[in-house]
Amino acid sequence: MVDFDGEVRTKNSGETMSLAGQVAENCRAPAVICLYGELGSGKTTFVQGFAKALRITSRLLSPTFVIVRRYQIPKKPLALYHFDLYRTDSVKEIEDIGVAEILSDSHAYVLIEWADKLGGLMPKNRLEVHCSVSDEGAHVFSFKKFI
Repeated sequence: MVDFDGEVRTKNSGETMSLAGQVAENCRAPAVICLYGELGSGKTTFVQGFAKALRITSRLLSPTFVIVRRYQIPKKPLALYHFDLYRTDSVKEIEDIGVAEILSDSHAYVLIEWADKLGGLMPKNRLEVHCSVSDEGAHVFSFKKFI
């Protein structure tokens, strides 16, 4: 798991992507990163920066309607799973997607937007990233590790 803690403010999407890249560079699979925050708080931009640091060149879109997307990490036997649980209605629905199997994949980075919807499926080992927007318009990212 990544050794990252505290709060960081970013002024624009480029800084948010750079921050996420730093997290990715210090993170080893298997890793679960749970993202929290309202719409527009920088969750998807964070995931895009994380993926870019792993050298994923595919255009990374939020999987709001498909719930999960899988990306192969080039030249490595690793994958990145990007969940967006915004449209899910129950833990049962999330279970049916196969989240338990993906969370146990030892060759994966799993980034989950709207992770609060996981309920009892929440993994013990995870990095939580709480995203918000300050009154001045900066994006604020607070990190907390659970081991």
